[in-house]
Amino acid sequence: MRLLLIIITFMLTACGTTTPVNNNDDPNAGRYSLKHDIAPEHTDVPKFTTEDAVPIYEQKSLYGNKDYRLRGIDYTIEKKPKGFTEEGVTSWYGRKFHGHATSNGEVYDMYKMTAAHKTLPIPSYIKVTNQDNGKVAIVRVNDRGPFHQGRITDLSYAAASKLGVLQTGTAKVKIEVITVKKPDNVEDWLPPFPDYYYIQVAAGKNIESSRTLAKNLGQTFLAPTDIKEVNSIFRIRLGPFIEHEQATKLLKKVRSTSYKTAFISQEKQLNKSE
Repeated sequence: MRLLLIIITFMLTACGTTTPVNNNDDPNAGRYSLKHDIAPEHTDVPKFTTEDAVPIYEQKSLYGNKDYRLRGIDYTIEKKPKGFTEEGVTSWYGRKFHGHATSNGEVYDMYKMTAAHKTLPIPSYIKVTNQDNGKVAIVRVNDRGPFHQGRITDLSYAAASKLGVLQTGTAKVKIEVITVKKPDNVEDWLPPFPDYYYIQVAAGKNIESSRTLAKNLGQTFLAPTDIKEVNSIFRIRLGPFIEHEQATKLLKKVRSTSYKTAFISQEKQLNKSE
């Protein structure tokens, strides 16, 4: 949850702060339109559900699952999360990060039942119990953070609403990983998540200029970027995106600028390590 422009160089987001791996500087000065995070205005809150996320088997995301170092601290991604539990303080994040990229390239939606964690594989499903009031929620982890001392997870606005955390800002919680066994037949789990979508914006022969353009595009359209080399030609793309609708909406914005010929491409992603 929450979001930073994720470039293919494995940039990570931090709840409340966004910082790339192996870099203690903050490249996000001026990145967000809001300096401090806030809840949505009452009139802006759409109808949203706080029904628990439904755990299913998912392959690990292409991005956000590498060990990393941040602010002098090394973080090791859990390789065997089955049975993982943790107790500590949770917080939540909202409008400041709404619509920005999460650590795995999805777009943070504060009205979905999601969460951020520093070391659990992305995506993961966790049961969160508010130890202050006994309320329980199941959420999908799709982001990194929080990187505030003493906090173990950040909740989306929707999840915080269900757990009664909006009123207090923080709460003591227990989290438990929900493990879903991989189906014997890959066709049983692949169809719901078969593809990633990219918006190809331009192409060039020089890698440095391609990187510069990719960076500028990411900042302009607030989206992750990707460069794919094919026959010595570097294709500069926005993405990956999991939802086709998300890519389509952004494509309209891209085409409204000077990139009239931008188009969506589709690629199957199989996790070879599974």
